[in-house]
Amino acid sequence: MSKLDPVLSALGRNVRRQREARNLTQEKLAERASLDATYISGIERGLRNPGIKNVARLAKALGLSLSELCRGIDL
Repeated sequence: MSKLDPVLSALGRNVRRQREARNLTQEKLAERASLDATYISGIERGLRNPGIKNVARLAKALGLSLSELCRGIDL
């Protein structure tokens, strides 16, 4: 089994933290962002590498800027 990418894991933690702070389920966030709930799950677990457009959709659905959603993520 391959090791998780630290950047993707950090993004996933940020998405989950922000989603939970807003009392949203993965399904509700997916609906707001026009994405699939299983895709959200994969992002939160650090398994998916979302494109910038999907990260922007997530940020908007959470009421955040891209920079706010990506805060603390370092290469």
